[in-house]
Order: sequence, then structure tokens, then C-alpha cells
Amino acid sequence: MSLKHIRTSARRTGRRALQPKRRISRPARPAVPLPAANHPAPYVSVIIPAMNEAGTIGRVIARAREVHPRCEVIVVVNGSADNTAKIALSLGAHVIHFEQPLGHDVGRSVGAEAAKGEVLLFIDGDFVLNASQLRPFVAAVSHGTDVALNDYSGPVRQEFPHPVVLSKHVLNIMLGRPDLKGCSLTAVPHALSRKALASLGSGLLSRPPLAHAQAVLEGLQVKAVHKVPVGRLNAVRPKQAGTDPLREVILTDHLDAAGLVLQRRGERAGFIDGNRRRGMVR
Repeated sequence: MSLKHIRTSARRTGRRALQPKRRISRPARPAVPLPAANHPAPYVSVIIPAMNEAGTIGRVIARAREVHPRCEVIVVVNGSADNTAKIALSLGAHVIHFEQPLGHDVGRSVGAEAAKGEVLLFIDGDFVLNASQLRPFVAAVSHGTDVALNDYSGPVRQEFPHPVVLSKHVLNIMLGRPDLKGCSLTAVPHALSRKALASLGSGLLSRPPLAHAQAVLEGLQVKAVHKVPVGRLNAVRPKQAGTDPLREVILTDHLDAAGLVLQRRGERAGFIDGNRRRGMVR
């Protein structure tokens, strides 16, 4: 055999050795389809108030179903003029339909009244959150938390913070829970245990600041468990006569919540008067 032939064979053998081995393709496993209906014995009830949310409600429901294998989705459609209810029904959700608007957060009370699960998870129908952003709230309640809050306090570094943000901070200070900062039942997502629902009652959930204050006063386990920055996701609300009517509703609810704290804990909300000797004042 000639030297030339040996070199040529060696080069061919080397090229073959450098070539990657062909992988035998295996058929992909079919994805497990999500259930198209609510579980008959749900562990998690996802409650979604919705008004004219046809553009997002389908995706919101789809992500909600991924939260837990035993899940029911309850959509409280109120005052809608679009196909929100029809879409939700087609996706197997339990739809509670009202022709007229119920008012801010009343849908939470209605949905909670119908819920069957041990964990009640509250979200909104106007923005889509992945299941990975929702599961921490379910997990917290599953491990003993009664009220699992969104760990979102709102913007506080502005020169003039929004009055709603300030009211949340003040209420938590009055409740002796400054660790919660501006976290509140006002913001979704949040979750409640069945114990918390029994203690608060479904009706109080339509006034989140009052429900928040009552939960702390009753000694329920209230924790901020996971941050979802919903401030940039919320739709800008139209103003009426230059003011935001919803802001006034929320501020009024916080004032009433503060009144509840004073009623239960006294005129100083349980705070001491320091070393002041007010009896010396004439």
C-alpha cells in the first residue's frame, strides 16, 4: 500500500470521527391538556370579577387553571356589554352574570360566596398573570397563612405619594403591622384560607381595607408572600370632573377601617402616650 493511500485513508477516518453522531429522534410526548371544566371537588377557587374583559378573560382563565390540579374558576361578570360571559362559559368556568355593574370589589364577595375550595385566590380579569406568579399565594395558604398578600406597596419615593398608597401605610401602622408597609387586600393577587373567609364573612370582602383591618384585629395570620408589581399593569381609570371617583371610594374605606381600629383598640389605637403628664395641663 502506498504512503499516499495511507494518508488519504487516515484523513477520511479522522473526518468521520469528528462528525457528530446522529441522534435517534423520539416521538414527542403529547402535552397533557388542561381540564376544560372546573374540578368537582376543588382545592383552589380562583375568583375573577370581570367587566368588559373579552380581550383578556380567555388567557386569564387559562393561566388560572394551571395553578392547581384541583381548581375551579369563578368569573363574576357584571355590567358587561361584550362577550366576556360567553368566552368564560366556553372555557368551562362557573359564570355568575349580572346585567348591571355591582360596584367596586363587590364581585369578590359574590365569588367568595360561591367558592367551594379550601384556598380562595383573587385575581382580576383585565391583566394576565402567569401561574408561576399565582402559585406562591396558594402555597402560603396551604402552609398555614390565612391572608396571603401581594408584597407590593406601591410607589413611595415620589415627592407627593398617592393618597391611596399613604392610606395603606398609615392603616398598617395603626394596626401595629408596619412590616406590611403598603401591602393590603386592596391589591390582587391575594389569597384567603377557608378559616379567614369564615372569620371575615364574604360581604366584608367588597371593602378590602376593612377586611384587611378585621383580619389583623382577629389575629389571623396575615403575610406579604410574593411581589407582583401590578401598579404598571392596572388600566388608567377615566376621571370624572377632574377626580378619580374610585380613589375616593378606597380612601373612604380606609377611613372606616381606621375607625374600626380605634373602636376596637381605643382612641390611641393601643399606642402608649409616652412620658407625657397630660394631667398637669389645665
